[in-house]
Amino acid sequence: MIRTRGLAFRYPSGPTLTFPDIDVPQGGSLLLQGRSGSGKSTWLSLVAGLLSPAAGKVVVADQDVAQLRRGERDRWRGRTIGFLPQRLHLSDALSVERNLALVYFAAGLPLDREAIRAALLALDVSSVAERRPGELSGGQAQRVALARAILLRPKVLLADEPTASLDDEAAEAAMDLLRASAQRCGATLVVATHDARGRDAMHGAQVLQVEALASTE
Repeated sequence: MIRTRGLAFRYPSGPTLTFPDIDVPQGGSLLLQGRSGSGKSTWLSLVAGLLSPAAGKVVVADQDVAQLRRGERDRWRGRTIGFLPQRLHLSDALSVERNLALVYFAAGLPLDREAIRAALLALDVSSVAERRPGELSGGQAQRVALARAILLRPKVLLADEPTASLDDEAAEAAMDLLRASAQRCGATLVVATHDARGRDAMHGAQVLQVEALASTE
């Protein structure tokens, strides 16, 4: 679940972004839409505890994020949030399997190789476990990043512009995988996009419109 109240974020010498209150139940879905630069990625970062708000409250999976100290917040994020960023941030110095192993380190948990293999198998990329990200196709890399995001069965799955660099067929497949993965985990799914294909795939989700909410002071 996600609940925000009076949420705002201020960039140094830049805009102040304000967001309307929202309640998304556990297992629900939210479409975060608006043009580029409107604050979608900022909202995702606030919910993930990567940024601290200038005002307001964020509660995620029954946790008031502001109440977490820095180290606690990192561990909480690792165990609670699955994040599929627009830039996938896979380390080319490591194999696919070792990229996923980093998830356990970040969450302060013991390594579970069987869970890694199961996640890769579920997303049909088990055959590339020993390859490095630079040896993968774009579609394979996105599936690996999604496997990483769902590895610990997160309570919230956040995706930032997941279809932006994909052709129509791949975009449809990516959205199908996101929805199926969230459902398998029982996770709340949030997709931020200005892509009509992504919006269409989130038919029936709650909508949070952010593009009209940026102001400068």
